[in-house]
Amino acid sequence: MSTTPDLARFRRDTLLAQLTQQPEWDLLVIGGGATGLGVALDAVSRGYRTLLLEQADFAKGTSSRSTKLVHGGVRYLAQGDIGLVREALYERGLLLQNAPHLVKNQDFIIPNYSWWGGPFYTLGLKMYDLLAGRLSLGASRHLSKAETLQRLGTIKAEGLRGGVLYHDGQFDDARLAVNLAQTVVEQGGTVLNHVAVTGLRKNDQGRITGATATDQETGTAYEVAAKVVVNATGVFVDDILQLDTPGTRPLVRPSQGVHIVLDKSFLPGDDALMIPKTEDGRVLFAVPWHGRVVVGTTDTPLREHSLEPRALDEEIEFILRTAGQYLTKVPRREDALSVFAGLRPLAAPQGNSDTTKEISRSHKILVSKTGLVTITGGKWTTYRRMGQDTVDRAIALGQLPAAPSQTVHLPIHGAQPTTKYGAHLSVYGTDQPALQQLMTDRPELSVKLDPALEFTGTEVVWGARAEMARTVEDVLARRVRVLFLDAAAAVRVAPRVAELLAEELGKDAQWQARQVAEFEELAQGYLLNGIRASQ
Repeated sequence: MSTTPDLARFRRDTLLAQLTQQPEWDLLVIGGGATGLGVALDAVSRGYRTLLLEQADFAKGTSSRSTKLVHGGVRYLAQGDIGLVREALYERGLLLQNAPHLVKNQDFIIPNYSWWGGPFYTLGLKMYDLLAGRLSLGASRHLSKAETLQRLGTIKAEGLRGGVLYHDGQFDDARLAVNLAQTVVEQGGTVLNHVAVTGLRKNDQGRITGATATDQETGTAYEVAAKVVVNATGVFVDDILQLDTPGTRPLVRPSQGVHIVLDKSFLPGDDALMIPKTEDGRVLFAVPWHGRVVVGTTDTPLREHSLEPRALDEEIEFILRTAGQYLTKVPRREDALSVFAGLRPLAAPQGNSDTTKEISRSHKILVSKTGLVTITGGKWTTYRRMGQDTVDRAIALGQLPAAPSQTVHLPIHGAQPTTKYGAHLSVYGTDQPALQQLMTDRPELSVKLDPALEFTGTEVVWGARAEMARTVEDVLARRVRVLFLDAAAAVRVAPRVAELLAEELGKDAQWQARQVAEFEELAQGYLLNGIRASQ
């Protein structure tokens, strides 16, 4: 990848001009999360004229709210879903190779408090290692009680018999989404955030020929012609299906996953903690991330979806209670730096079952009678394979000339090996020299946004210039992740971020005030004093 990215190609006016200049696209992708970006990158790298439209920001929904793991899924192995685990472990290895600035090999430890736990988990994880094959991140092994206590300094010692260490991937989800969007652009595609698809175009035979879309910033409407339209909108896939065929039976059932972010002192080492079986039969992780610890998750069936889901009080209490059963430093509500909720787009079960354990984690691709291609399910780890499978299906429809997938060894924007994963600016990979040059040119941008944070004004300006950030939320939630790391600090720095963005984007004082007010309201959902009780 070039160390001097062409910033002009990421400008919004440049991308909007491409939207009007292209008479017909080969592929229109609706949705800018992990799935949509995977589809777009696979398509454009095969040589297809590719357009992606996202109603909000890249990874605004589920794709920025994960447990930050690139993994095969130990839980799925226990359930006997060998095929899903093998596929995910293969994709985990590819992602570590293609985005080494964002993905790292993370050590996980399962503490063992029973006589059978050590042999049981050691044997199971040996199978996990075997399924990874040549892309394994390292062998799992049994740990003594002393080594487990030494590595997990805050784990409870009473009753502890030892532990099992295994390896999985850990990453920054929203940063990967931004880099994928940049990669699509560099490959010759067009991606636009804050442009919502409002309708589907059809010919006289009822076949889909494109879509109508609206720029959320200006209200400008666009008519888009495309040979193939892909619905990759996650928990919103049914909204697009209703545009296609009103009354269509829902394909997905949202399941909510909540995470709490704590200070690093709750798990001070470099190892992540995996609790293999909670009171409801699921797993709980505590994972080091950007100098903090992410603890989660839950699995709560919901009937409705939204762009800003909110954690239920019972979910908060479950996470705190479960973590407190294993940690000597027991987390309390006031310790939470941030709390965030994401909605998994799980394939809806048959009948009236609400049990998320019965809902498939595998991805599924469906084609409607009108030709709309819809992809549902899946997870971040398998985004690349989901994209490949979706484009393959589009080719099979006969609307595109056959071309092989190119993404197995395609580096993601910023890709470069690093031995300092977690160091400030390491997530920018090959863009680091450009940010450092910006600091040299404008030393005032080197000042921290807040004394409690590592982030500076340089990253705000870079987010607007090179990463298509358009709002305070775009910056603080998905370019520098402050909202997810320390929600109170995010509120404090919002005025400064709005000021820098306004200067960069040519906005006035009224725009700044609106941005700050909207962000402050949004941030209340990430502070525990803003959490609502379940009904």
